[in-house]
Amino acid sequence: MGRISFLIERCNRCKMHLELCVCAHIPIVDVATKVVLVMHKREVVKVSATGPLALECLPNSELHVHGHRNHPVHLGHLLTPQRRVLCLFPRPGAQILDDAFVSADPRPVTLIVPDGNWGQASRMSRRIPGMKDAINVILPKGQPTGWGLRHESHEDGLATFEAISRALGIIESPDAQKSMDALFALMVQRTHRLRGNKQG
Repeated sequence: MGRISFLIERCNRCKMHLELCVCAHIPIVDVATKVVLVMHKREVVKVSATGPLALECLPNSELHVHGHRNHPVHLGHLLTPQRRVLCLFPRPGAQILDDAFVSADPRPVTLIVPDGNWGQASRMSRRIPGMKDAINVILPKGQPTGWGLRHESHEDGLATFEAISRALGIIESPDAQKSMDALFALMVQRTHRLRGNKQG
């Protein structure tokens, strides 16, 4: 990306350059699943971070920032008998988030999603109270990421937005995923256009 693109004013909500703002296309996806995004403090400042835009679609969601010594993240309050608490991260023993897994427990889901590089996310999933006690799940194998703007540490790596959208497609409905995927596709298209890539 050229230097000048960093100087162009961005939308406070979607973080896109103002002329490419996607806010008018953000759907409201009203689901029973509560999505809790835990971002490392170094991830929050990156304009390529997609997780916050996913939360803009989800009224029933929370954002927590990890890494500030004086304000540690504690998610123990999420562990209630009324909800099934899952952490979307491939720790050893993680179960596949598929229809069989979802149908085995009728309780509504709280889905915790760690967001950072591989090392940051791994440490968060092991150390943060509430997150380390959640049931770890992974997505079934699917289409490769459509983001393409950041190097993924693993072959099956996805943008955080994609991971949340696909998880909701399984837990909630294909319609929930479809609504979010349309916004993600628009964001990708406009970002590539800005960078002069053929995808846009």
